[in-house]
Amino acid sequence: MTIFKSLLNLLLQSNCPLCQRNTSSNFCQYCTKQLQSRHLKDSSHLWQQPSPVFSWGIYGGTLKRAIAAMKYENQPQIAHALGQWLGETWLLKSPQKDKQLVVVPIPLHKSKQKQRGYNQAALIAEGFCQTTGLKLQRHGLERPKETQAQFGLSASEREKNLVDAFVVGQEFRRRPPNAPVLLMDDIYTTGATAKSAVYTLRQCGIAVIGLAAVATTVKDR
Repeated sequence: MTIFKSLLNLLLQSNCPLCQRNTSSNFCQYCTKQLQSRHLKDSSHLWQQPSPVFSWGIYGGTLKRAIAAMKYENQPQIAHALGQWLGETWLLKSPQKDKQLVVVPIPLHKSKQKQRGYNQAALIAEGFCQTTGLKLQRHGLERPKETQAQFGLSASEREKNLVDAFVVGQEFRRRPPNAPVLLMDDIYTTGATAKSAVYTLRQCGIAVIGLAAVATTVKDR
């Protein structure tokens, strides 16, 4: 029986997506510890008007590595795991945890999504909603404009780059949500993406409560 259990545990193990160590969890113990070291003590420290943001961790170190692997190394399972962690933190520390919300991921342009094979923000949102029980609307927003990559652009260039980048999705055009929207993304930096998405939704009379992201580069405001 002991030999059988050992074989079963071996079969159930996979490789950690960040370091390739054997693990039966999403990440090995070492990488989990490194990721948790990036976890914010106060995830709602940026929950301030006019653009409230809730974030799981500070961008850098192993968390930066995990997000890069998720986006550029075909590791979509990382998004689901990080979404679950974000959801667990939301349940514990959210300033709006008793409020019914509709979660809307920041979309990718169809060409970029086709190239990557998935939208990491949507997968994060899936893990988040499975954990929190909040309603997920995958196509609340669409991205018809193929924008330049935000990396390396100044704050003003980012805002200009995202002018008219989003439109309200068909399902929201047909039936607007009966609860405020919580936007979902992998990283929050200057806020240009969130600002453009919020503007698009509010132009159609859709309330947006804020944005939740796995990581932020902003330590305070």
